Amino acid sequence: MTATTPDTPKSPLKTGAGKRLTLDALKRDRSDDLTGQVFLGLLLLAVAIAGAMVLAVLITVAIDAADVLSTQFWDFLNNKSSSDPARAGVAQGIRGSILIAGIVSIVAFPVGIGAAVYLEEYASDTKLTRLIEVTVRNLAGVPSIVYGLLGLAVFVQGLRGITGGSSVISAGLTLALLVLPIIIITASEAIRAIPSTLREGAYGLGATQWEVIRTQVLPAAMPGILTGAVLSIARALGEAAPLLVVGAAAFYSTGFQGQLDQLQGAFTALPMNVATFAKLPADVWAGHAAAASVVVLVLVFAINLAAIIMRARLTKKLGR
Repeated sequence: MTATTPDTPKSPLKTGAGKRLTLDALKRDRSDDLTGQVFLGLLLLAVAIAGAMVLAVLITVAIDAADVLSTQFWDFLNNKSSSDPARAGVAQGIRGSILIAGIVSIVAFPVGIGAAVYLEEYASDTKLTRLIEVTVRNLAGVPSIVYGLLGLAVFVQGLRGITGGSSVISAGLTLALLVLPIIIITASEAIRAIPSTLREGAYGLGATQWEVIRTQVLPAAMPGILTGAVLSIARALGEAAPLLVVGAAAFYSTGFQGQLDQLQGAFTALPMNVATFAKLPADVWAGHAAAASVVVLVLVFAINLAAIIMRARLTKKLGR
């Protein structure tokens, strides 16, 4: 009696129908891969176009500014505002921009980060919370001139006794409102990206909610929060429309005042210098406008570099 072996089922890949299914799947995979390659090519094309536009702007500005920066570099940086091209400089604009950036940092960062912490860690998922989040995202897209009108009504006119009217304080508070939604959004996304296991582990060790936020969540989210801070400062330093509405001076020659006078007196800023130089006859002032633009770019680059270094150190400290 011979032993019979049970019939082994045929592999579906060896059947005619199985072959057709496999070929169809391979065709779909190849089609998906082709679509992905086309999409990747479009992305690279978009990056190349954006990079070429930025490079063209940088080259144009550098060429136009070469004459002023090569012949009167230190004088241009150290001289006060003037209607004389030979004596015009951006020293007061640099000082005004730095003061405005300081006010923006002091006011907008704590408020924005605090609002993000509340929305992500404390607030319940209610209709009011969702309405606040939608409102913040909508405010991030409001034109800057609207914030300038708000600053004119509230800080220049309504709080004149505190801000001094058209002053650095009014400009800094106006730009702080301008960048506040950006800080809230980026800080919220950074906090939301922290894994819940980190919180659960801290709670398991007996930490309170505030201790978890202070010792675990905020340090881990700080690199992302710094990214939002850099973006907000860069936008604040480049805005000219709100400064025009708030009352920044185009030219003034009052010298370098005391600290309080600087905060409550007449002021200008680098975007105002660029806008003012650009409106004057191009054959005389084009180089000054380009040179002032270079100073703005260098200042923004320096702030970005400092934030990148801080972020790298934080990331290395956290071991991420």
